[in-house]
Amino acid sequence: MCEGLAKPLFGTDDGFVAQRAALATDRRETARHAFLAAAERAGRAAQWRAPEGSPVAVTTLHARHADLLVLGQPDPRDPASYVDRHFVGEVVLGAGRPALVIPRAGAVPTRGENVLIAWDGSREASRAIADAMPLLERARFVGVAVVEPTHDHEAGPSAIDVAAWLEAHGVRASFSTTPRLGIAGTGATLLNRVSDLHADLLVMGAYGHSRARERVWGGVTRTMLESMTVPVLMAH
Repeated sequence: MCEGLAKPLFGTDDGFVAQRAALATDRRETARHAFLAAAERAGRAAQWRAPEGSPVAVTTLHARHADLLVLGQPDPRDPASYVDRHFVGEVVLGAGRPALVIPRAGAVPTRGENVLIAWDGSREASRAIADAMPLLERARFVGVAVVEPTHDHEAGPSAIDVAAWLEAHGVRASFSTTPRLGIAGTGATLLNRVSDLHADLLVMGAYGHSRARERVWGGVTRTMLESMTVPVLMAH
């Protein structure tokens, strides 16, 4: 009797796996057609690639031959959109290329007209600004935000130097120092600045390192990947 029960259950599992595989194929084809159609409307040459293998490893390898990555913010409430654990962050940190991460919710009426740069003097932040320079040169407004844990509102020399660097590239930027919002952290403070200034793009460095085979994210990077409200250009 147990033998008789085992066969139908195995068959049901096989059918479920086949159904999931067919659904994944349909979603991939839908995405391919949408991508190629969008490229054609934009008058751009495009190439579609969907190789087999580990999503993070394969994407990271192909990403290293690109000028810019465009990635979607993960949605934990949508299992169908799941790619791999920490997919976006792993690719951003491993590819060595700038990534434009698009929020999963809300419309983006303008793109890169009002840009806010998160500056902390780090290598990652400097890299992000350099990678974003073509966008900054086309922006109507550019602001440099320094988040400090104190209530000192005077912008430090590092922010002034960044503004001078940008001006050398023809980018006029304002700068400000904002006190960190208590226990809310730097990430939440930056999101508030984005909202206050009606910015439509945030430029920032991405931080993280491996520890005991698990990625440990910087607090600001984690906050943005979870709670971004506008597109974020990240570089590591």
